[in-house]
Amino acid sequence: MTSDPLFILLALVMLAVVVILGMGIANMGSGTIEGAKKSNKYMQLRIAAQALAVVLILLFLWVRSGG
Repeated sequence: MTSDPLFILLALVMLAVVVILGMGIANMGSGTIEGAKKSNKYMQLRIAAQALAVVLILLFLWVRSGG
């Protein structure tokens, strides 16, 4: 399974979601207006990355079930 390119892509996207979430939380803690704006942008990016991850999960399951 780890040699499947779709699985590797899915793992990378899920890792990106975690990294983006961490960056958003870190900027939220800065307490400045600029930090809040940056945090909001990170959270919007996280939502997009999560949507991509969900689509890839569904695609992966569909392909693995025989499509």
